[in-house]
Amino acid sequence: MKISRVKEMQKMDAQAVKQFGIKEEMLMENAGLAVYNVIKNEVDIKKKRFAIFCGGGNNGGDGFVAARKIHSNGGLVHVYILGNLDTYKDAAKLNLQIIQNIGIEIYEPDNTEILKDTLSKYDIIVDGIFGTGLDREVEGKYKSIINLINEQDCPVFSLDIPSGVHGDTGHIMGTAVRASHTISFGLPKLGNLLFPGFEIAGKLHVTHISFPPEMYNHKNIKVSTNDPVLMPGRRMDSHKGSMGKVLFIAGSNLYLGAPYFAAQSFLKAGGGLSFLATPESVAPHIASKGNELVVLPLSMAKSGSLSMKNLDRLLEFSDKVDMVVIGPGISLNRGAQNLVRSISAEINKPVLIDGDGLTAIAKDLDCIANRTYPSILTPHMGEMSRLTGKSIAEINKHKIDALQVTSKMLKTVIVLKGAHSLIGYPDGRIFINLSGNPGMATAGSGDVLTGTIAGMLGLGLSVEDAVRNGVFIHGFAGDLAAKENGQDGLLATDIMNHLPEAIKLLRRDYNEIINDHYNKIHTVL
Repeated sequence: MKISRVKEMQKMDAQAVKQFGIKEEMLMENAGLAVYNVIKNEVDIKKKRFAIFCGGGNNGGDGFVAARKIHSNGGLVHVYILGNLDTYKDAAKLNLQIIQNIGIEIYEPDNTEILKDTLSKYDIIVDGIFGTGLDREVEGKYKSIINLINEQDCPVFSLDIPSGVHGDTGHIMGTAVRASHTISFGLPKLGNLLFPGFEIAGKLHVTHISFPPEMYNHKNIKVSTNDPVLMPGRRMDSHKGSMGKVLFIAGSNLYLGAPYFAAQSFLKAGGGLSFLATPESVAPHIASKGNELVVLPLSMAKSGSLSMKNLDRLLEFSDKVDMVVIGPGISLNRGAQNLVRSISAEINKPVLIDGDGLTAIAKDLDCIANRTYPSILTPHMGEMSRLTGKSIAEINKHKIDALQVTSKMLKTVIVLKGAHSLIGYPDGRIFINLSGNPGMATAGSGDVLTGTIAGMLGLGLSVEDAVRNGVFIHGFAGDLAAKENGQDGLLATDIMNHLPEAIKLLRRDYNEIINDHYNKIHTVL
């Protein structure tokens, strides 16, 4: 599903009115009706007490419509207006007049102390305070009321986005409503899917409020959820060479796990031949653990890392494979870092760079930006900071923008790892991944991701689709492992060992998995 920015949604609202003749009153009616339908499906409305908090804009108007629908169907409704009654305009003003005419009780609370005594008497709270237009810290009575809402032990339904969450970043602007359900209008907003906003949104619903599909599926909306593509089947006459050959240039005497997890995960994800080029002191240890790997012992520097002497041999060997992975555990030694930069610039195959390899190329981005073959980078936030020269705080403030700019500048696919990992393409497209869990924040997990992406290429997917599927399946495998053993103590080994099951289930139950488990956006009328 497409995910919109706040300004994109404002343009869509205007387009619906001007181009398609869908009047503002109709859009607001549809939004309020969707809120009512979600509430009706989740709780018994009749004779339940509802407190509906409405801000001064159209978000408040949507709340007025919901109040009318609930009142009409037997709910006991009180509306609390936090704006000024005289400032409502157009559709919001019309719906305010309607609820006044039909006798719904309306309050304008200035004294939050009074609310402390009354709020606990309600069965359901509806939050229509701010919506997605909030761009300042929440203060004063708004802050007090939101904090009071969060103290209540009852379901809370937020309109468009929990009040206090920034619509484009997911940041909490001082304080924010913790919702049980959020009903987003038109399309989900970035803030609905990005952390920490996603974490406090509860179950996420979306209504297209009568927008035609050509609007909400338009190619100019660049952000989408990461729904994986279907994988090709394994041909009956497949052999190890036809299922992908990947060269992993990884490891040092200080890092034995990273090269193993990356190279072995490629095989676990369905790949055919996994070649691991690693220092000669490291090779026996990894070979004894990964019997299926083809280990290539290489010359090493005194530091125990790979030497520049290996450059020509590695370039020659790369001609025999389909893809090269560089960096897991390769160390920050100067010689190894120089080797990464040289190989990255000269190799004529798709390249994936991870771990210490990202630190190397950050010092000379031209070695990536000037490549003619596809490149994939898989940084965490610290590595992304080194690649961009921006602080983690700066990147975190506008993740989507930072990823779009960097992918375009480097002409590369970038996976920004973290909760709801982001996948960026040079043309500006961004995919938000919904699989995975907090237990996957463990050493070696990123190396498993590297191998999984390579494995998807081995199965026959394009580089772009291999990245998307690799990220999804890596998270899916982590979810299967957590379901079996719990999130605490989850190991990279557990994630890797669940890769075959994840692929099997995705092949067999694709629609069910996407719709029921990982399309965490529920469409309503």
